[in-house]
Amino acid sequence: MPLIVRGRVWKFDDNISTDLMMPGFARTQGMSERELARYCMYSNRPGWSDQVKEGDIIVAGRNWGCGSSRPAPRMFKVLAVGGVIADSISRLFFRNAVNIGFPVLICPGVSASVEEGEEVEVNFETGEVRNLIRGTVLQGEAIPADSPPYQILKAGGLEPLLRQTVARMNGSEAEKR
Repeated sequence: MPLIVRGRVWKFDDNISTDLMMPGFARTQGMSERELARYCMYSNRPGWSDQVKEGDIIVAGRNWGCGSSRPAPRMFKVLAVGGVIADSISRLFFRNAVNIGFPVLICPGVSASVEEGEEVEVNFETGEVRNLIRGTVLQGEAIPADSPPYQILKAGGLEPLLRQTVARMNGSEAEKR
């Protein structure tokens, strides 16, 4: 999975909850993830899901993803968003994102240094955020390369990592025979 992404910025404020990202009314209708993604960010930006393009990047303020344990990162992955960079991110949202292989980066000060529509390049491995319009560089909090969250993200999510691990284990068993 590529952990370097270049894309157009969509900017959001502080305290964007998972309830705003993934409205409850849509979840009760028995929709598929693709159908549900149409309502992503609907509560504060109706129609956003029709405007966002593959590889676009969300830049947000503090406390991104606060609220409930709704699997909101899935909506961004379905929409092919390149990742989220925020001044701070709820721990639950952060972990949910990593578990599905959706890149997120905590980068204090990013919301003040990037405007909507600008283009950024984010290296989720090193934590470096380059504003390609202004020529500025910020350093975010990279996930340590030897950590389980990094390994999960690099594999594309927890399920792919488990499949790879089982395949390796089965290969080892076959070699012993």
